[in-house]
Amino acid sequence: MASLSPSPLLSKTTISFSSSVSTSLPWKSFPSFSAYKPQSCRRRIYTVQSKIREIFMPALSSTMTEGKIVSWIKSEGDVLSKGESVVVVESDKADMDVETFYDGILAAIVVPEGESAPVGAPIGILAETEDEIAEAKAKAASNGATSSPQAVAPSPPPATSTPAPAPAVSQPEPKEPAETVASGPKKIVATPFAKKLAKQHKVDINSVVGTGPFGRITPEDVEKAAGIEPSKNVAPPTVAAPAAATPPKSTAAAPPPLPGSSVVPFTTMQSAVSKNMIESLSVPTFRVGYPITTDALDALYEKVKPKGVTMTALLAKAAAMALVQHPVVNATCKDGKSFTYNSNINIAVAVAINGGLITPVLQDADKLDLYLLSQKWKELVDKARAKQLQPHEYNSGTFTLSNLGMFGVDRFDAILPPGQGAIMAVGASKPTVVADKDGFFSVKSKMLVNVTADHRIIYGADLAAFLQTFSKIVANPDSLTL
Repeated sequence: MASLSPSPLLSKTTISFSSSVSTSLPWKSFPSFSAYKPQSCRRRIYTVQSKIREIFMPALSSTMTEGKIVSWIKSEGDVLSKGESVVVVESDKADMDVETFYDGILAAIVVPEGESAPVGAPIGILAETEDEIAEAKAKAASNGATSSPQAVAPSPPPATSTPAPAPAVSQPEPKEPAETVASGPKKIVATPFAKKLAKQHKVDINSVVGTGPFGRITPEDVEKAAGIEPSKNVAPPTVAAPAAATPPKSTAAAPPPLPGSSVVPFTTMQSAVSKNMIESLSVPTFRVGYPITTDALDALYEKVKPKGVTMTALLAKAAAMALVQHPVVNATCKDGKSFTYNSNINIAVAVAINGGLITPVLQDADKLDLYLLSQKWKELVDKARAKQLQPHEYNSGTFTLSNLGMFGVDRFDAILPPGQGAIMAVGASKPTVVADKDGFFSVKSKMLVNVTADHRIIYGADLAAFLQTFSKIVANPDSLTL
């Protein structure tokens, strides 16, 4: 009997354990989840509001600031699926399809074909159901209204420019027109002298309202904002003074074109090229020329040409092999305080296409065999001329090759692309009379290459050693086919 006594004790402890758990559990004190209903309602309201979504202008490259709508693949009212191409956008380097991230209906097109928009700006409105189409169209109309004032923006300045003699009032008042101007144009447009005056008088150029053509800020506008008595053009204090002052400003800002001439605006690609060329002026560069004998290279080219190998592929391969031995020429300096040894040798080759210039990149050119490299190059050229290159196929170069020798050019200087250490300009290979060390004359094919380099990281001795190695590889090109 004594052995059976623990049994009731066990049952008591078990019951007391379960009861203590049941009374101490925190969720026992909440009879229902009604307290969370308002929060769930708020979530539902949020999802309803997000049914109308905007299709934004994407950044298709690291240098892209705006894009141009080439064509809309879909029309208003079309039903879209996630991942489906909607519009073709021209970036600074290529034309690319833009996909939608959501299912829905293309309710409205904000930016039509042929027009441009900054990166991140809405170009279309997507509705989830047909019930939201009307609301989406209204949203598109409001977006169009905010961008339309750029045509009307130049008109407010005459009204705000009249109280210019009072410097205390002229400074805060332009804030409202300045906001409308900022929503229209992409950036503040001012004459160089106006910018110089703004720095001298410590005037915020963003707060000045331009009275020149298309809202351009003139020196007189800066003087008004600084509280300085304007010079000669704004002498009359009457209301008719701004109207009388506008003709001289327009003639000074833009001289009349010559008879029969026409003004052609930059394409997106030409604008990108122009920006890069201006950036390259800030880099201290130097140039080194080097004559190279090409008889052996020309003979090799005649052998491999039937197999689809191009001279560009041969030169790219030779440059890549030389860069392996001289990694500093493949280095990059971007901030002026340090430089980077690139682990990959990516040879960018300049290609002229319709309306611009682009540099497709042969990635890891030192590791690819000659025939695969040449095949890759043909694919890149075809994609470049069709404007279908992906960003990593044109902006990942570490060394650039520009070959005008195919056009018979003897020699030329190339401009260093931003973010690279050197660029090689290759001239034509031509028969040249040379003399050996014993004084005997012979005729050999020679080409002249000129390398432009960043003098912050590459010095004359570095570039000379690289060119000597490159010359030896070209003079004995058997290693190119290994």
